[in-house]
Amino acid sequence: MDVAIVKYNAGNIYSVVNALRRLGIEPLLTDDAEQLRKADRVLFPGQGEARGAMKYLKARRLDEVIHDLKQPVFGICVGQQLLCKHSEEGDVDCIGVFDAEVKRFQPQRHEDKVPCMGWNHLHDVKGSLFEENSFVYFVHSYYVPVCSDTAAVVDYILPYSAAMHKGNFYACQFHPEKSGKVGEQIMKNFLAL
Repeated sequence: MDVAIVKYNAGNIYSVVNALRRLGIEPLLTDDAEQLRKADRVLFPGQGEARGAMKYLKARRLDEVIHDLKQPVFGICVGQQLLCKHSEEGDVDCIGVFDAEVKRFQPQRHEDKVPCMGWNHLHDVKGSLFEENSFVYFVHSYYVPVCSDTAAVVDYILPYSAAMHKGNFYACQFHPEKSGKVGEQIMKNFLAL
């Protein structure tokens, strides 16, 4: 199986590379449109800032390439956010697969810390990629509100989209590559689609 990881100016790419290697997959890290189009699976992970990431993607027209991919695509963390239509982070238009706006957390109480960092449980899970009550690792300051494409919900300050799904696009706000055996199973589920 040919697995490609979208290369753009974002962090945390190599933890996803290593997670795939542990599963026996040697992924291709690329920003080449043709290699992304011909891969069997595409992962779109990352940590970083939305405006800078979109600038890189748009300069190479990768925003259009990613939007039009037909094989299973898996956005992780900033990858999920960039698959939405707009982000408050840098007030930037994104790829637009999911008809949702990315919002910044607004603490409501003293104990509400931003960024959200730590482990939490998924609930209201839809589909076969994620499991109800999975305990997974998050680190982020922006979130996607619950919407029609939400595939799992988590509660931190408010309920929000821990995962999303639309057609061949899957995404999660948490880091499966840092979520132990549960995260490993999610990666296996994606590869098996």
